[in-house]
Amino acid sequence: MSAAVASKKRKRDAEDAGKATLTLSTQPASQVGPVLASFPSLEPPKSTAFKCYVQKGADKSAPFETQPTIIAGEAETVEFSTADGPLSSTGCSYMIGVHDKRTNTTTLRPVPLHILTRQVKALKNLRPIEVSTGERMAQRNNLGEAFGTKKAKAAIRARERNRVDIDAMKNVAGHLQDTIMQNTETLPTAEEAKATADSSRLVPPYNADAQNPGDVYALHDIIPEAEFNALPISAFKSAKSDKDRIALLPFSRSDWLKLQLKLIYSAPKPNKTDLKLVYYVSTMMAFFKNSRNVGDKDALQQKLSGVPPIVLDGLISRFTETERSTNKPKMTPQTETMLLAYMFALCLRVEDYASDVETIAHDLSMAPTKVMNLFKSLGCTIKKLGPNELKERGLPDSAAETKRAVLKVPLEFPKNRVKRAGR
Repeated sequence: MSAAVASKKRKRDAEDAGKATLTLSTQPASQVGPVLASFPSLEPPKSTAFKCYVQKGADKSAPFETQPTIIAGEAETVEFSTADGPLSSTGCSYMIGVHDKRTNTTTLRPVPLHILTRQVKALKNLRPIEVSTGERMAQRNNLGEAFGTKKAKAAIRARERNRVDIDAMKNVAGHLQDTIMQNTETLPTAEEAKATADSSRLVPPYNADAQNPGDVYALHDIIPEAEFNALPISAFKSAKSDKDRIALLPFSRSDWLKLQLKLIYSAPKPNKTDLKLVYYVSTMMAFFKNSRNVGDKDALQQKLSGVPPIVLDGLISRFTETERSTNKPKMTPQTETMLLAYMFALCLRVEDYASDVETIAHDLSMAPTKVMNLFKSLGCTIKKLGPNELKERGLPDSAAETKRAVLKVPLEFPKNRVKRAGR
């Protein structure tokens, strides 16, 4: 038994003799110590000496591996230095161990890790050659011609054809500037261009400085006074019902006209001016509906039998153009737009400058959007009236959901949209 125990003890002592003891360094943590360096591209000779530098103002009492240090060394032809200070990493740290064979003890000490870069001494003071934009483009074109696709080569040749020779343009730049100045002297100013655009609008004559909607479009600028006085309204006195009154109008298939007649005769005393305006709007609607017959005055007069000839002649003279081939009047898109604009200006006057757009569009068999745009060309905004605006105009609360064209002052016409050039 004693021999077996002695054998096991010797075996255990032999195993323990092959094991090393690990200990941490007892030196102060802030004392300068070894560093771990990495050379990604070029290793220095073993004889190269390195020095460690600490940043000014750094806390020298902090552990050495956390201090902002830089190491630098110099070989015969290359200089080495830390790229961006010691590499800091969360979750891991680096240590160097020194093994003492006599005591079989390994002493560990934390160290910083430095990534070093190199600088060739012969190239240190040389500056890179600056390449101009033209040279860079030429080199790029050479690569494209050598290795590019057919499409890329075609694009290179197209750029070369369209390239402007700046040196050649220097001699003609002054001449071009003088020519541009001469040609632009006759161009109108922004104010003159606006005045020209306003004067060519297909709307009745207007007062741009009006402070009241009723002063924007004068009545007799829309209906000449002679025609206004000739409008026949005496027959309305003998009419006993709304149906009889609507039958007296040149155009009777209109919900807008029916409503306006009803409102006029719901008052204690009918307003003669409003009655004449409604009659004239009805005449314009009938004229618009029979635009194909404007070249045959007799047929048109038969269609509008109750309209005085002076009124019909005035409509033909203002809202048609004479064809050269037949010498007969014809309604063009421009004169049609002008007729509608004059008509809508009267509608605004009848409805206290807040016209029912959708009803008028329905009566004329037109798209509401087109009617809205025509009202906008008169200076109107399209909106729904609020409670106070309804009350001012004597309209019921149910009219709050109706879109209306409201004439605003000071008068402001819609601005022309600038079309973006297509790419």
